[in-house]
Order: sequence, then structure tokens, then C-alpha cells
Amino acid sequence: MKLAARIYATFFGLGFVPLAPGTAASLAVALLYKFFLFKLPWPAQAGLVLFLVLSGAPAASAYARELGRKDPRRVVIDEAAGQLAVLLFIPADWAAVAAGFVLFRVFDVLKPYPIKKLERLREGWGIMADDLGAALYARIVLQAILLAGVF
Repeated sequence: MKLAARIYATFFGLGFVPLAPGTAASLAVALLYKFFLFKLPWPAQAGLVLFLVLSGAPAASAYARELGRKDPRRVVIDEAAGQLAVLLFIPADWAAVAAGFVLFRVFDVLKPYPIKKLERLREGWGIMADDLGAALYARIVLQAILLAGVF
């Protein structure tokens, strides 16, 4: 079970990327969305985000406990879930996907108020919640850009 949690929490090993593992996981999800996931019907896309969140939190908890850290860099399932939440239902053109990727990374790194407070939630839920907060902020800005017709 530990191995399964480790594989999933690291988003199939991307958490072991030496530089910016969270960015690597977000980029992988953005590319998966651009080329494959956007083709899924909307209930499947929404279900996938829900699945990543509900299964990712326990995996993140287990692997964080194994490493003895509250939010280890190697745990990137939260970035995968957050990035997909930003991209849900948007056009799969390069500009929109790139903007969603950049916005999510900016909000995930900066953690503006009250995102940082979400880390206080227990174990994997805290790991997951701050990225979902960043995803919400990124999605609001991305939606405004799309509605404004910037691209």
C-alpha cells in the first residue's frame, strides 16, 4: 500500500523531478488536457478532478507521513488536481492552456490570502486544499481573460 500511495502522491514519479516537481506535474496535466482530456465529456472531466482530489488527499497523507513531513515537495498530486481544475471546460488552444498553466503556478507559489490558511487543514486535505484555492483564483482570472476575448 505504501508503494501505491508513493506512486500516486508523486503523480507517477513526477514528484521526484529534482527542480520544480510541482511545475512538472502541472505541465504534464496541462499537456494531457491539451491533447487528450479536453475531448472527454464535461461530466467525465469534472469526475476526474473529483477523483484526483478524493483519492489524492489520502495518498498525500500516507506519503507525507512516510516522509515525516507536513507537505513534502515530492507530493504533487495536489498540483495535478489543481491544474486540471483550472483547465476544466476551457478551449484546448495553446494560448488558453498556457495561460491556465501560468496562472495556476503563480497563484500556487504566491498563495495569496486566504490560500495559505488552507494548509492548516489536516494532513492530505491541507496539502490538497491550498492548491484548490490557487486553482480557484487562477480559474477566475482565466475566465475573465477568456470572456474579455483576449484570445
